[in-house]
Amino acid sequence: MPPIHVLMKPSSGMCNMSCDYCFYCDEMEKREQKSYGFMSEETLKNVIRKTMLKAEGSISYAFQGGEPTLRGLDFFEKVIEYEKKYNRNGIKVHNALQTNGYAIDENWCRFLKKHNFLIGISVDGIQEIHDTYRHSKVGEPTFERIVQTTRLFDAYGVDYNILTVVNQRVAGHIADIYAFYKKQGWQYQQYIACLEPLGEPHGKNAYAPTPEQYGKFLVELFDLWYADWKQGKQPFIRQFENYIAVLMGYMPESCNQRGTCGIQNVVEADGSVYPCDFYMLDEYRLGNLNENRLEDINTRRTEIGFVQRSQKRSKACRECPYGKICGGGCQRNRDFNSETGYYDNYFCLSYRMFFDRCLGKMQEIADNLKFNEYKGF
Repeated sequence: MPPIHVLMKPSSGMCNMSCDYCFYCDEMEKREQKSYGFMSEETLKNVIRKTMLKAEGSISYAFQGGEPTLRGLDFFEKVIEYEKKYNRNGIKVHNALQTNGYAIDENWCRFLKKHNFLIGISVDGIQEIHDTYRHSKVGEPTFERIVQTTRLFDAYGVDYNILTVVNQRVAGHIADIYAFYKKQGWQYQQYIACLEPLGEPHGKNAYAPTPEQYGKFLVELFDLWYADWKQGKQPFIRQFENYIAVLMGYMPESCNQRGTCGIQNVVEADGSVYPCDFYMLDEYRLGNLNENRLEDINTRRTEIGFVQRSQKRSKACRECPYGKICGGGCQRNRDFNSETGYYDNYFCLSYRMFFDRCLGKMQEIADNLKFNEYKGF
């Protein structure tokens, strides 16, 4: 079995913040049981035992929410304990935590540093934009508190990435945001297009960017990044790095840039497993690691055709000159055409705008990197 990827929700969808566009709040509203409370230690043990004993080479555990830190440090100490207990084959273990940063303190930082957790912390640009959508439970702004968390991470040497949701305001102010991130020294950045409610028509929510807005955002961000690349001081931006890797002949590590859904095990607090964080609805439930073997869960994955569905790209998408680098984008952003039986990506125009303008520069970077590889630099 290849390396295994497990994403756990130890606090289910519970959170200590309230974000206007939260995709998981939408998913919880669309299933029979909204929240599954806190994950028990018994469930945690079963998840780690059943996955680690099947992994070969390496395994990655990521913790997400809701807000995973609500489960408390004692729970995460148990994570480390069970990982050590069941790592009988000496495989490499990677741990990651995605957090809103609201409850992080020095004790958390010491733990995260000691155990080499990679952190994703959510920041939506500059203060005015961030505080528009990302509030405390009582509606208070959160920006200053989150920036202070990043300073704690810096002080304790915790590795972290900035995760930014591209809503309409972020898309329209990326130059200001890029300059602010640079000033903060935030060298690792991810930008994720804002998701609209699952199964509902696109373009109905004021916070979500239109294809034109998202396309302009990609072009402007790339131009800023490329100018820094020319000076040898560009930050790591996951999406651009993946595209350049494709141009160099490598497989992108991001599933939404491979064009086909990957094999994921997303585990709710009760142990239920789903094929993707974006599809944690009752009809996609694959089983439960308290009751089922990993082999049975993978069989169910095949039965529902989850991965196979993502391969049904429209003829126009398959024949697009940018298809090999674009991959057709994330399945969650695709719309089904009942007449053809295939899918088109809502952001297709965005990607065409981006590649029309920026592909040549990306190829320049890829060629430069390949030349340096050849020269042994």
